Amino acid sequence: MEYDTKGKVLKKAVVWKELYFYQKSDAIYQLTVEFCKRFLPAHGDRTVDQMVQAARSGKQNIVEGSEDGQTSSEMEIKLMNVARGSLQELRADYHDYLHTHHLSLWDIDSERQRKLRDFCHSHNDYSAYAPLVAKMNDEEMANLLLTLCHQTDKMMCAYIEKLEKKFVTEGGIKERMHAARTGYRQEVDARLKALEEENQRLKKENEELKKRLGGIGRPRQS
Repeated sequence: MEYDTKGKVLKKAVVWKELYFYQKSDAIYQLTVEFCKRFLPAHGDRTVDQMVQAARSGKQNIVEGSEDGQTSSEMEIKLMNVARGSLQELRADYHDYLHTHHLSLWDIDSERQRKLRDFCHSHNDYSAYAPLVAKMNDEEMANLLLTLCHQTDKMMCAYIEKLEKKFVTEGGIKERMHAARTGYRQEVDARLKALEEENQRLKKENEELKKRLGGIGRPRQS
């Protein structure tokens, strides 16, 4: 983030499509839509709408937070936390699904969970998961999505912490505008002071020159 005496106070725009946690959140959204189509009733179950909406909210608030962040660090942090909250809500839904359908939440130290965790860690785009969906049952997909949600949340926590540190040290747009204005005034004051000093120096030199010129041609006194 930079600002100068010319008033550059906006942060450099974040390309949200390049954020790994956004890519994962988009994969989570698309996989959640597939999960609901395959394993939940098409009608009469509010869980479907809740899960799809939570997944969509997760990725959309990342987009909005990144866009708004150029002018408001506070809003960026707020929307990133909203995105985290939506994905945490989605995680709870997948936990509930496993529990109510008497399916297993894979142990963190199990071999299959380790392989799943490594795969998710190495792949962000939905295209990497799409070929696997048709082969997975509901338990496998739920554990896959829980893993993705957990990894995305961890990445977002680190990102938000970085944003908060920048906000504390560099401030939001109001603070940057104040700093830019202050810097401009200080530069103007410094220039005016330098000009005044130069003017005084020139006046002094002019007076000395007049004295010298005034002495030329005068008869010497014996």
